[in-house]
Amino acid sequence: MIVSIAQTQLFILVFTRIMAMIIPVPILGGQSIPAQVRIGLGIILSVILVPWQPLGPEVQELGLLAFAAGILQELIIGTLAGFAATLTFGAIQIAGEMMGLVSGFGAGNILNPAIGSSGSALDQLFIMVGMMLFIVLDGHHYFLLAVQKSFTILPVHATLPLWDPIVLLTMTAKLIATGIQLALPVIGALLLADISMGLLARVAPQIQIFFLGLPAKIGLGMFAVGLTFSVAFPIMRDLFYKTGPRVLELIAK
Repeated sequence: MIVSIAQTQLFILVFTRIMAMIIPVPILGGQSIPAQVRIGLGIILSVILVPWQPLGPEVQELGLLAFAAGILQELIIGTLAGFAATLTFGAIQIAGEMMGLVSGFGAGNILNPAIGSSGSALDQLFIMVGMMLFIVLDGHHYFLLAVQKSFTILPVHATLPLWDPIVLLTMTAKLIATGIQLALPVIGALLLADISMGLLARVAPQIQIFFLGLPAKIGLGMFAVGLTFSVAFPIMRDLFYKTGPRVLELIAK
């Protein structure tokens, strides 16, 4: 079997788009995954997800400038599509950061290797639970199906459409609102605790509210987080189920 230069260029373009799409997903291409594994996964997905057919002898290979432009185009498409996955996990991260900020955990940030950024302990907890739920609910399967369908919506040599930035801004705003919605039960409980401690400080000024309130807020925050999971799981499930449609919505014409 002889592989032509045009076929090799086509494979490289497909590989470029797939790598740009899977790198933002912590499960598939996060920074904690070795580069060799990410590249190997990208090659395997490129072979499996795209229905390969031998190119005819009349198909000519691309010139250097045209090939470089094709790689840049695939990077743009893949990065834009992968941004939907970034927003999905970003909503969970926002919820964890807000919970950690109001409960007192925000003072001690630690590095999260899964997403390559630092955050509070609650941020770490929500990200880890979200990643496990992503696997349990087959969110990676829905995402890989969206990767395959992206080549149907925008083939490799297709012309880039004129994307509407309103779609991206609306999607970002909705996912930020979802992250805030996940954190609202904890924020509400701790707000009531602050109001109660403020009233207690007015009634009994001799009580050291600062030293009493900090451990009380941490304990109440942990208890509220435990109760929040019963509300957060359905919301996160909806987030992961719609990751694929969001990916396709961003690259649709």
